Amino acid sequence: MTVSRLFWQVPAALVTCVLLLVLVLLVNECAVARPSKRTKDIAYREAGSAGFSAERHILDVYAPTKKRAGGYPVVLFIHGGSWNSGNKNIYWFIGRRLAKQGVVAVIINYRLAPNVLVPAMADDCADAVLWTARHIAEYGGDPNRIFTMGHSAGGGLAALMAAKHELFVARGLPQSPVKGAILDDPAGLDMYDYLQKMAYPNDEQYLVSFGKEPAVWRSVSPMYFIDKHTPPMLLYTGTKTYPSIISSTGIFDRKLTELGVKHTYTVMPGKKHVPMVAQLFWANNLIYRDLLTLVNANAQAR
Repeated sequence: MTVSRLFWQVPAALVTCVLLLVLVLLVNECAVARPSKRTKDIAYREAGSAGFSAERHILDVYAPTKKRAGGYPVVLFIHGGSWNSGNKNIYWFIGRRLAKQGVVAVIINYRLAPNVLVPAMADDCADAVLWTARHIAEYGGDPNRIFTMGHSAGGGLAALMAAKHELFVARGLPQSPVKGAILDDPAGLDMYDYLQKMAYPNDEQYLVSFGKEPAVWRSVSPMYFIDKHTPPMLLYTGTKTYPSIISSTGIFDRKLTELGVKHTYTVMPGKKHVPMVAQLFWANNLIYRDLLTLVNANAQAR
């Protein structure tokens, strides 16, 4: 029996109820959400500079249209994709969801393997954070409340932006301007340990992204840069995600606890790796609720 035939056997009343429910949800969202604006393809690195890519050194800003005194908190989202794929355009829904909840969202591209190694990706992300610190007030954001967020490989990079101050000292800042990080099923928290063990099938593929030098692996592993001054973090993994992510996030959680860093670690039952980010399509998702609590608590502390 074809899919179309199955569909038309669904009772008409049930179809009507589902369509009405979707309509109610959409109307409700429009009624309570703030209007937002997307500004696309802003270059965060100067054109013509060394290694500049017109496709990869760009970002989008999603912002509430109504201005607020002091500006809105800012979340910079870094996409995943095993360090060799991914694009900011896939994650428009995160930008829209955040902007409609009173957050200025910055969704970035960065260069990928095999064209560059992960240290260059970290440099790109740091440049995007620096651009945000310098320019986000023009879009209604508060440059003193910048948070990083990422899924998978982007989660590891988001943690690195919060923890590795050297990236920003090299750019003329005294330390990272990141006030907290939201790590959604993060990969790459300790590639120094991971690539030495090669415990899983096909792990050699990651040498294309990380190279063959252990010192390089360590230089982009957030595990070795967190300390007692690391800003608050929210950690999430799914129970059905990759074992390596569950293991490294658990170790990261324990180290944060030992250091006294304010954080939470939430394990989401039944979630696989991709659904961990796909769930962010829904505005009332737990991660958004926790995120809003984090950024608003930071505002009250200022």
